[in-house]
Amino acid sequence: MKNHTEVTEFTLLGIPHTEGLETILFVLFFFIYLFTLIGNSFILMAILSSSRLHAPMYFFLGLLSIFDVFFPSVTSPKMLLYLSGQSQTISYRGCASQLFFYHFLGCTEGVLYSVMAYDRFVAICHPLRYTVIMNPRLCVVLVIIACLMGCTDATILTTFTFSLPYCGPNEVGYYFCDIPAVLPLACADSSLAQRVGFTNVGLLALTLFFTILVSYTRIGIAILRIRSNEGRRKAFSTCSAHLTAIMCAYGPVIIIYLQSTPNPLLGAVVQILNNLVSPMLNSLIYSLRNKEVKRALKKVLDRSGIIVKV
Repeated sequence: MKNHTEVTEFTLLGIPHTEGLETILFVLFFFIYLFTLIGNSFILMAILSSSRLHAPMYFFLGLLSIFDVFFPSVTSPKMLLYLSGQSQTISYRGCASQLFFYHFLGCTEGVLYSVMAYDRFVAICHPLRYTVIMNPRLCVVLVIIACLMGCTDATILTTFTFSLPYCGPNEVGYYFCDIPAVLPLACADSSLAQRVGFTNVGLLALTLFFTILVSYTRIGIAILRIRSNEGRRKAFSTCSAHLTAIMCAYGPVIIIYLQSTPNPLLGAVVQILNNLVSPMLNSLIYSLRNKEVKRALKKVLDRSGIIVKV
């Protein structure tokens, strides 16, 4: 190992099998990323500006909008740079930082989805005790737990990945530094790091998805017990947006980390759906399916001089 030169930077080769499509992809991803930033920023502004939205449900929704701004920002700027013809290199520390923040934000957002499912469970199954159970202190504690879990998960994955020696080649066959793309470049046995990475991410995603499934099973039973059709419709409408967002978020993660034979092109497409499209859709899903958010968003847009029919 002493005869090898330590790698100081990596070269991101980009999205597999897309040679010659750089300009089209740049325009497409640029507008998706821009819409994601603008949409989630307006959702956050609507929640902050409306006193009617100062409730636990919208507190978590505001945090989700913040994460949906930062999460695509971990990978999208660098991807847009090399799609526009700029350098494809990324420093060793930059690669490690990208991997850490990608998994930190992704895991934290995954835990936040479970917290939001629990919030809906309390609101529908224990409506009279909702304000007592979901008090501000509990909401803050749940958010802190989500961040700690995300930080722990990202630290473990980054440590196992970058504790290995990298002495060349340094070409990452992907559009950002993720575990499946970086580990094959290690100059030592990476089997343990691979097992830790796939097990940690895959099982964590399944565990969080299971907790959401339990919450919504209880919610479904409670909704079926509601006698009035109007009551059922109202209860279902409060959960439909969250369920749609969960399917958009967890589907790609499970496909990526639990496929037996990784397909580079499929993995890239699924990751783009997870990194770019899902955060963009969240702003649309919650703004279009929630009347209170639509009303507050319309006021924000009116004050901003943007005339739209919401």
